[in-house]
Amino acid sequence: MKIAVFGLGYVGCVSAACLADLGHEVVGVDVNLEKLRMVREGRSPIVEPGLDALLGAAAADGRLTVSSDAMHAVSEADLSMVCVGTPSRSNGDLDTSYIERVVQEIGLGLQRRKAGRHVVAIRSTLLPGVLVQQVIPALERTSGGRAGIDFGVCANPEFLREGSAIEDFRTPPFTVIGETEPWSGDVVARAYERLEAPVHRLSLEGAAMVKYASNAFHALKVAFANEIGAFCHDCGVDGVGVMRVFAQDRSLNVSPAYLTPGYAFGGSCLPKDLRALVYAAKHRDTNVPLLSAVIPSNDVHLERVPALLAQLGRKRVTLIGLSFKTGTDDLRESPLVRLAERLIGSGYPLSVIDPDVSLSAVMGKNREYMERVLPHIDELLKTDLEASVTQADVVLVGKRIPELGSLRQWLRADQVVIDLGRNGDFAPARVLRII
Repeated sequence: MKIAVFGLGYVGCVSAACLADLGHEVVGVDVNLEKLRMVREGRSPIVEPGLDALLGAAAADGRLTVSSDAMHAVSEADLSMVCVGTPSRSNGDLDTSYIERVVQEIGLGLQRRKAGRHVVAIRSTLLPGVLVQQVIPALERTSGGRAGIDFGVCANPEFLREGSAIEDFRTPPFTVIGETEPWSGDVVARAYERLEAPVHRLSLEGAAMVKYASNAFHALKVAFANEIGAFCHDCGVDGVGVMRVFAQDRSLNVSPAYLTPGYAFGGSCLPKDLRALVYAAKHRDTNVPLLSAVIPSNDVHLERVPALLAQLGRKRVTLIGLSFKTGTDDLRESPLVRLAERLIGSGYPLSVIDPDVSLSAVMGKNREYMERVLPHIDELLKTDLEASVTQADVVLVGKRIPELGSLRQWLRADQVVIDLGRNGDFAPARVLRII
């Protein structure tokens, strides 16, 4: 496969060398003549372990060449990979000027192609919207062709860490390809077919967001570990040892658990323990801004439902679910209890269905909490799902219950279902989601 790699910076050099190592014919394209000279001689313009040897081998046997002629490179290649930088502007926005310049050159190069459809894959980190609103229109304008018909456009974000980039390329956790149509994604997938890693093919915007979600979470983890470490230090505890044990839990702590978008968290543990930790840190003068922001963030998420209901202007509401998760009757700090309280306070006629919650069985602290927060719970809690659903204007699905599969047969087209956690298909009602 013939691949043109645009931009011989960090991502471009590593990608070009590794793609050539996989057996592809690669041409590295850059405006910097010194970079071109170094790569042509098999020397890396960046510091990265093992890259000099990889570039040297690829350049020596002709699998990797370089050029400053972008249009010619495109005309000869099957796939263009754009790896130019997208630095921050002073206001935090992305500077896409390098992308725009390269895309114009690629568009002009597309005019020279005599046969075969070319695919442009963007490796550079771009926010959702940039590809559709800027890159594709620029390519169509300069090439005179149409994306998806005359040429393809894909998002192909990289996940290369400085210092281990070659190993990251060779053994990635996955390959992400955002595509507008399957044939363009097929071309990009061919570039990586010798790598043993799952390939995830998404929309253009979905692929772009995987990169941002990953980096945001990495930053969050660093900040989290540092705040826990700071608090441990001020308590005379070995924070490194604490986090070493913490990371051994691969079922919850380091896993997909709790990483599915849904509604706010609650229950008897998370809010209580987080508040206690933040309180203790404050009294030890340990600044933990990330941990302090978690509950306010949760509160903002909880308010998305009342805000959506206010937009609908509807009144009769049935809430499915009251305890904080399926399989328990624990109501303490359940986000659904808080939601019910909020709706009652706003004057919505409310019915609640939750087979996990039986008034006669609720006792102790759980009952005290229920009576304090929802003193009229006996009037709200219903057992007839069909009657509650058919009488409602809006049905809020807060959690999965065994009877949920029957819901569709009672729903009407004039009703609205607000699904708080991707709980199912609720046609013919109009379905809205907060995530």
